Formats: sequence, structure tokens, C-alpha cells
Amino acid sequence: DSYPIEAGQIRKGGYIMIKQRPCKVSDVSSSKTGKHGHAKCHFVAIDIFNGKKCEDLVPASHTTYAPFVKKVEYQCMDVDEDGFLSVMDAEGNTRDDLKIPDMMPMPPPDADVLSKRIRDLLAEEKEFSIVVQMACGIEQVMDTKTLLSN
Repeated sequence: DSYPIEAGQIRKGGYIMIKQRPCKVSDVSSSKTGKHGHAKCHFVAIDIFNGKKCEDLVPASHTTYAPFVKKVEYQCMDVDEDGFLSVMDAEGNTRDDLKIPDMMPMPPPDADVLSKRIRDLLAEEKEFSIVVQMACGIEQVMDTKTLLSN
């Protein structure tokens, strides 16, 4: 689910694994150390799923890991009373195993706002898609995209 990368290669806006969690780097600073030491990279990052802030200190020449992160869009068709969304991918395959954010066991930040938007769009019978972010075996609804109607 992740790939090795030299710590010194990771930039702000990139992804890094901290404590086995996929994170997006919000700040990187590097420090020079004594004549026998290594320059160290100090990473401040935000967990891409739960929004928690993480920090890590890694020698610049050492290998750390970055997660494979991908985003997929699905057309959203319905949500049931248990919070499971009915969605369809571009090929027409449906799935019903994604949870609306406010019904997740650990709701992410702004889950209520995003979930209300999804329910409102469904109530208005608007055509829209949800953006699902995937990394490290976790899939989570992150955003909505309304399709332009004529």
C-alpha cells in the first residue's frame, strides 16, 4: 500500500506514512546536525482520513514510506437508513459498501456538512458524483461533484 522514498525527497503537499497512517505533508523543515550527524527532516502532516495532525523526524538520507493515494468518482444514487451509499462507477458497476461520512465509526472532520450535502442533493434528485479517496486499504468519501445540467 506504500512505497519507499528517501525522506529528503518528500515535499510540502506530498504524502508520507506516519505511524502506519497515510498523511499529507503540510510543512517540512530540515535541520543540519553536527559534523558526524545527518540532516534531519521534520514533517508536519495531516492524516488524510481523520484530519489529525502528525509529526515525524526522519534523517534526510533515510528511507521512509509514502502511501499510494488515489481518488475515484462514483455517481451517487441513494443512501439507506444504515448510511450505506448506492453508487455506480463509470463502467456501470454498482456498489453499496461505502458509508456516508457521518455514519462512519470514526467520522472525519466536517462529516456532518458533507453528509448533509449528499442527502440534500439526493433529496433534490440532482445528478452528482462522490469523490472517494483510497489509500492503505481505506476508502472514504471526501467530496461531492455536481454534474452540470443544461
